[in-house]
Amino acid sequence: MKIEHLTGLIAAPFTPMHKDGSLHLSLIPAYYTLLKTNGVSGAFICGSTGEGVSLTINERKQVAEAWAQAAGDDRDFKVITLLGGTSIQECIGLARHAQESGLYAVAFTAPFYFKPASVKMLAEMCISIADAVPEMPFYYYHIPVLTGVGYNMIDLLEAVHDRCCNFAGVKYTHEDFMDFLSCLHFQNGHYDMLWGRDENMLPALSIGAKGAVGSTFNYAAPLYHRLIDAYHAGQLTEARALQQQSIDMIRLLGKYGGIATGKAYMKIAGLDCGEFRPPVTNMNPAQFEAFTKDVSALNFSSYCSR
Repeated sequence: MKIEHLTGLIAAPFTPMHKDGSLHLSLIPAYYTLLKTNGVSGAFICGSTGEGVSLTINERKQVAEAWAQAAGDDRDFKVITLLGGTSIQECIGLARHAQESGLYAVAFTAPFYFKPASVKMLAEMCISIADAVPEMPFYYYHIPVLTGVGYNMIDLLEAVHDRCCNFAGVKYTHEDFMDFLSCLHFQNGHYDMLWGRDENMLPALSIGAKGAVGSTFNYAAPLYHRLIDAYHAGQLTEARALQQQSIDMIRLLGKYGGIATGKAYMKIAGLDCGEFRPPVTNMNPAQFEAFTKDVSALNFSSYCSR
């Protein structure tokens, strides 16, 4: 398989929910339009931002089908779905369903309960799933802060190379620039390395990142387009200022409780995706009012997705 290297911004969408916590799938066509309108080139669904671990198998299938239908024949918009990580058989089933639904690629993250005892074991798990859908690109999702599995990705690439023709690359949500750069250079840049830390995009660009997957691209894509353009134009002072805007925006996630704050940003941007399922804590009305004021102070309206 010829591995395509994805470029630009790939959003990690929130899974839209009704007030009762059920899926709000009818919102996904408008979500797709929002991303396309703002120059986003793909969607990495059912990941951390998409609450994949909080969805049932059937719900993940429904989300995948809804995104496949929304994107339709748009081959320039790549939809990648995260399969999960604790049950290999479930992942294989979801991968086959993704292929049948017409998605672009699948992704897998390390088991986070019974963890792989070695990078060799992790490689074997990746290969067993990827082999079930040999015509689809397969990505490993590296996010050790949540999985607790922190093997160097250069070691994983070495373990799978020449053994898995559809292993496309890694969604790299970690801060180890030494490891990331080694992966970019491995086998003359054979693998697609997608950067996954929005707040560190500028340093990632400086060492060669071309594509990125991020949650804040859902509601602030124009900010990152400006950052990328400034970097490539050699306007580093401007690029650093734009990265700081990103950091200031992301700091509010921590101030107001974490990942669920992203859905509050989406509500302000005009697409109400509901709330997160437990155990994630959502804002109460008083907190949302305070959050709205903080967001206004950031001049969010000048760079939010529309």
